[in-house]
Amino acid sequence: MAVTVLAAWLVGARSARRRKLGFWCFLSSNVLWIAWGWSAHAYALVVLQFALAAINIRGARKNDTAAT
Repeated sequence: MAVTVLAAWLVGARSARRRKLGFWCFLSSNVLWIAWGWSAHAYALVVLQFALAAINIRGARKNDTAAT
């Protein structure tokens, strides 16, 4: 959860470098939530995290495009 909160803070930054780091933190948090959800048999959470990871990847790509 802490990684997710950190990621949200970083994505809201003005610096493109911090936003990029935020997206990587979001992807890391997705992996952590998937690992926890799988071990807890919380499969809806696992599916949600895959969907959120796709959205995070889209956001990271858009952030990279906007920076150039």
